[in-house]
Amino acid sequence: MLEIVTNYWLEFALTVVASGLTLAYKKLAIKIKEQENVKDGLLAILHDRLFQAGRYFMEQGHISLTELKNIEYLYTSYHALGGNGTGTEIYNRIKALPIKED
Repeated sequence: MLEIVTNYWLEFALTVVASGLTLAYKKLAIKIKEQENVKDGLLAILHDRLFQAGRYFMEQGHISLTELKNIEYLYTSYHALGGNGTGTEIYNRIKALPIKED
């Protein structure tokens, strides 16, 4: 029995290490996928907020500086997460509205 252990200890150790690395990789892959899903969800929420705000302010025909600053904050986060050109177009239209005093 001792002879078997001494002859195959390296194979056993490598098997244990490989199994541990495989498990760690699977956990990491799941964590990365979860983070991507959270990012995609947050991007969708920010896009919706920009869209809804855009509709509201364009119907209203003006925007205050405080409201514009809030939209800018939303857009900056949206853009940093990789938002597409639709959000940028909405943001530019909102910025072009006349400013009304608070």
